[in-house]
Amino acid sequence: MNLKNMKLSALSRNFRQRYLQFIRNFSSNNHECKFDVVVIGGGHAGTEACAAAARMGANTLLITHKKSTIGEMSCNPSFGGIGKGNLMREVDALDGVCCRICDISGINYTMLNRSKGPAVWGYRAQIDRVLYKKHLQQELFNTPGLQIYESSVEDLIIQGDSPTCHGIILKDGTKIYSDAVVITTGTFLKGQINIGLEKRPAGRLGDEPSIGLANTLERIGFRIGRLKTGTPPRIEKSTIDFSKCRIQL
Repeated sequence: MNLKNMKLSALSRNFRQRYLQFIRNFSSNNHECKFDVVVIGGGHAGTEACAAAARMGANTLLITHKKSTIGEMSCNPSFGGIGKGNLMREVDALDGVCCRICDISGINYTMLNRSKGPAVWGYRAQIDRVLYKKHLQQELFNTPGLQIYESSVEDLIIQGDSPTCHGIILKDGTKIYSDAVVITTGTFLKGQINIGLEKRPAGRLGDEPSIGLANTLERIGFRIGRLKTGTPPRIEKSTIDFSKCRIQL
């Protein structure tokens, strides 16, 4: 076995041991468990939130529908630019995850607005979707103090007259108590996909929406809405005249 395979085997074994311990915690507490922080949703915001909590020493749980879609670049496969570039610098200054993952997953780096003044210049990195998701999952699966569990959150544990959240209730009825609950559900709260004139409930194509949690948030006074998202256009490679394209390295 070569060194690379030994490393992968060790990482897999470490994750498997932590996952089995997590299941034992569930079983020994009669479907009740306690964490310092629970994060709902494994998108860009959720991965930063759970990683930050774990780095600060909190016993953290990330709940996501599918582990395989953690870090999925659903929309534009790029980071940086004029607006997002400032946000990324702030995340990086706080030891966030995304900038480090971009460094090992990027395929093209460009300085935007070079024809204008330096005040509006901004780096943008085009990212390999597959590599980004792969490296981000490796980072999270091996973060000390972070557990990841596949399920959907159907309700929040609200106790007393004040709307104070003390935990979550999963689809199978499991109660997980927590000192803090971070909701990073993105487009999944009563999400809907429009394809032509057809409408279907979905968080994104191929994923179930979060209906129960959306109903809970509405019940306790939050207003739920939808924001339109879009993905970059796809074009056939054979239809592109690359001789007219500008080379960027």
